Amino acid sequence: MNLCNGSHIVFIGAGSNVGDRLQNLQHALEMLDELPLTFVEGVSGIYISEPLGYTDQDWFYNAAFRLCTGLTPERLLSYCKRIEVLIGRPADHPRWGPRVIDLDILLHGDTVCNLGHLTIPHPELHNRKFALLPLRDLADPVHPVLGKKMHELLESCSDRSIIERSDHTFIKIR
Repeated sequence: MNLCNGSHIVFIGAGSNVGDRLQNLQHALEMLDELPLTFVEGVSGIYISEPLGYTDQDWFYNAAFRLCTGLTPERLLSYCKRIEVLIGRPADHPRWGPRVIDLDILLHGDTVCNLGHLTIPHPELHNRKFALLPLRDLADPVHPVLGKKMHELLESCSDRSIIERSDHTFIKIR
């Protein structure tokens, strides 16, 4: 059920592989739910995935959050970056390196945008099982550029990394 009443349905991908990974995800979820014009409408299961790129690091805990928000993509990105810093991620983190928290806007309604600092849908969404599987827990929206539903992207995804669903769950926030 969509309770957004004119706002946008947004999917945020979240990952952590430093410190208390579950607590980092929970903290990010709670902070997202406190944003103005925003509430969390759903949370995925938690998945454990091997790192991509730089592989000499701990495995990630990944999840997806379904938000209802009146925030623009740019404003939401600004808040996500602020949440990352507040939880402990340095602004100058190395690409593909370990991170306390990573928040990515996967989809923002049917918005398509490429501003250099912000690309929606996330440009690697269709190539990442650790993003597709949690998102698929929440919904099966159509990718606004590729014209395929998430389950179709998952079926054709070339990502062969190991990813498993965890028994861990989120603490309800409302």
